[in-house]
Amino acid sequence: MDIQYINHYIDHIKHTSQKRDKQSALRLALSCLDLTSLNGSDTEKDIIRLCKQAMNLEPHPAAICIFAPFCKTTKSFLKHTNIKVASVAGGFPSGQLPLELKLHEVKYAISEGADEIDMVISRTKFLEGRYAEVYDEIASIKALCGNTILKVIIECGELQSIENIYKASEIAIEAGANFVKTSTGKININATPQSFTTILLAIKAHYEKSEKMVGIKVSGGIKKAETALEYINLLYGILNEQWLHKEYFRIGASSLALDIEKQLHIF
Repeated sequence: MDIQYINHYIDHIKHTSQKRDKQSALRLALSCLDLTSLNGSDTEKDIIRLCKQAMNLEPHPAAICIFAPFCKTTKSFLKHTNIKVASVAGGFPSGQLPLELKLHEVKYAISEGADEIDMVISRTKFLEGRYAEVYDEIASIKALCGNTILKVIIECGELQSIENIYKASEIAIEAGANFVKTSTGKININATPQSFTTILLAIKAHYEKSEKMVGIKVSGGIKKAETALEYINLLYGILNEQWLHKEYFRIGASSLALDIEKQLHIF
């Protein structure tokens, strides 16, 4: 598998996949949105404003994604909704922490009310070929999470090749990830159709082997409704209808909601 194969695969999907109704696809995108604020300058007021924005969206987004210190505020504010609290934890965004500290941060986020954890792998260990260590870190965090949803960010833009993206996806899946996530949104190369498709193919292969569904989260640089629809069409073309739900598909973004709302008002 290489970039040429993936590009041919994407072209095939674009030309053969049945396009979904635009209005329903936009509403799906909103319902699968992890409305995100991960700025070093975030304040309690910023997070409350984000929660209010989420509550005013129709349909509601799947989750609010924030740093761990804001989990308690977010949980309290959203207590009468079905919007989940997602926290980045475990050394986000670099992954450059000892496992003991990663586990401590994850435990803290869960104790503060996180329903979901977005962790990031150590790209250093992966690129050095220390795959067993990458697996063990994910498995240890998943064991700590228990029933808390774990999204594993593989940071595709730093993995250097399609083969590495596929391999990292396989490791995350085998180690117990509920979702494989493309990116942190904190580097120059974020989600691309190529990286998204590669992860989808790893998820598809795992499902065909085990009948176990694993979700996917696309994030980083997704600002326009048309971009979200492109990812939905790829998901629809590669996996089946069961994945078109917030239980198995997420979009991590901040400004995307505003563009989707604008597009929906056209109908």
